[in-house]
Amino acid sequence: MNPIHIIGGGLAGSEAAWQIAQRGIHVILHEMRPHQKTDAHQTDGLAELVCSNSFRSDDWQNNAVGLLHEEMRHANSIIMRAADLHKLPAGGALAVDRDGFSDEVTKCLNEHPLISIERGEISGTPPPEWSNVIIATGPLTSKSLGEGIQSLTGEDELAFFDAIAPIIYKDSINFDVCWFQSRYDKEGPGGTGADYINCPMSEDQYNGFLDALCAAEKTEFKEWEGTPYFEGCLPIEIMAGRGRETLRYGPMKPVGLTNPHNPQVKAHAIVQLRQDNALGSLYNMVGFQTKLKYGAQTEIFQMIPGLENAQFARLGGLHRNTFLNSPKVLDCELRLHNDRRLRFAGQITGVEGYIESAAIGLLAGYFSASELVDRKAVVPPMTTAHGALLNHITGGHLAGDTEAGSKTFQPMNVNFGLFPEIETPKPVDGKRLRGKDKTRARRKAVSARALEHFDAWLKQTSNISST
Repeated sequence: MNPIHIIGGGLAGSEAAWQIAQRGIHVILHEMRPHQKTDAHQTDGLAELVCSNSFRSDDWQNNAVGLLHEEMRHANSIIMRAADLHKLPAGGALAVDRDGFSDEVTKCLNEHPLISIERGEISGTPPPEWSNVIIATGPLTSKSLGEGIQSLTGEDELAFFDAIAPIIYKDSINFDVCWFQSRYDKEGPGGTGADYINCPMSEDQYNGFLDALCAAEKTEFKEWEGTPYFEGCLPIEIMAGRGRETLRYGPMKPVGLTNPHNPQVKAHAIVQLRQDNALGSLYNMVGFQTKLKYGAQTEIFQMIPGLENAQFARLGGLHRNTFLNSPKVLDCELRLHNDRRLRFAGQITGVEGYIESAAIGLLAGYFSASELVDRKAVVPPMTTAHGALLNHITGGHLAGDTEAGSKTFQPMNVNFGLFPEIETPKPVDGKRLRGKDKTRARRKAVSARALEHFDAWLKQTSNISST
């Protein structure tokens, strides 16, 4: 039996390799690093986290991302296993030590007897003798492979900007000004309810910071001119340009926090820092992804109270991400219409976020394994988080108008808007639910249905094996 080839050792490629190997099938994972570097990666480790270290909310009952986490745990995900082993305090979010996480995934894949890891770039299109291929090269696909993919799809390359937030040494933060607290003291995975470092701003300080931010020198687009931003990861200065209150209602919102140094005075805005490594020596600036030039970053971010002497382990940056026009070029099993031996997984398919990328890798691995052993693949129902994501990227969101809808296709995080409607449960006391109570009840019902249907799908697909 020929092996399945996977190109790209990020989260999607790593998850796909694991899912295939767990079904008794040999897989060859191709990773071009360290022989060929990218603009964003720092190491040659598999599943390296190049932006934030947060997988976002881990609340499976009330948040679609948390629900996706839980579905992946049920599917024996290597990404979720590594994340749970290396989680850091982050309130209600699941944040991880990025080095420990990557090392764990790399170790597990290296040690699996059915996974071979080959280092080196795959140029152009995959060799014709490879009959079953997953391309999971993510948003930083090499130029040569990207050109090969473009020649097969016949589509112009789509692209958007993604930005990275700065990371600060904890010992350079002034704790006479800052304090530890999670918003509303919320505890999360591995957390205590006091997991973020908070930097308070008065109204005058906020306005001065905002003026400097908007006036600062930014990275020029040059040949990238016209490329849009992904709305879920906007640079901080782009958000600031949308209105003076935008940041106060976004990453700098002051609600749910009380300054123990001055509890009688409510901050006008608050900057939060989240732990970035297991030692607790590094903290990243939440929501502060940026395209400011390095000199401007240091000068402006040291205007934040408590960060006046901040030392940066890494400054923010900007890189271009690419993705396919998936509704037009992929089928419901993630195969390329023009070359059905090729499947795609991860961010290149038009999902956004670490866990969304890994989830599509999980599905691509299952679909590829099914094809190799001549079993008909079963698509997960739309009522599950995996099925809702798959439906979005393969055209289900287009309401029948594929041609028109594919022209406006954009990357998407998993969210409850992708799920089919469900009747809101009636409260036991007979009172009519309204507002937030109604929303919470509906989300819990959607999540309970999703896990039930996902477990049924897993049972239905459990017999996919080479033996």
